[in-house]
Amino acid sequence: MTGETDLKKLLGSMTPELLPDVYVFATLAPGVAQPAGLVPMMLFREREGITLILREEDANAAGLNVAFRCRMVTLDIHSSLEAVGFLAAITTRLATAGMGVNPVSAFYHDHLFVPADRAEEAMELLRELAEDSAG
Repeated sequence: MTGETDLKKLLGSMTPELLPDVYVFATLAPGVAQPAGLVPMMLFREREGITLILREEDANAAGLNVAFRCRMVTLDIHSSLEAVGFLAAITTRLATAGMGVNPVSAFYHDHLFVPADRAEEAMELLRELAEDSAG
């Protein structure tokens, strides 16, 4: 299963789901081991170090320095990794409202990390975008 590529169908059929936890971004310098038992939502290796996205309570328990308190929105539609314009349309809609977003694409879904204090607003903007695109 490769996922949907039609932009109108993607936008009109997406159902955003707001997850309950607060997440944060943290980084580990090169050569620094990930704390034992820590299970991040995402781990990405860069030259400068390892970026972790994890629950705020887990980061605090591990004593990590963190940035960007956020909530995770999962776009409940199986988007193709080759879909063109899906995240561009979404991030543009959020940017128009002055909202930063950190998107992550996984095999089945796209996930948005939005400011924790604006998560409900992001959900409303995403629902409006889906309605506008479906009609």
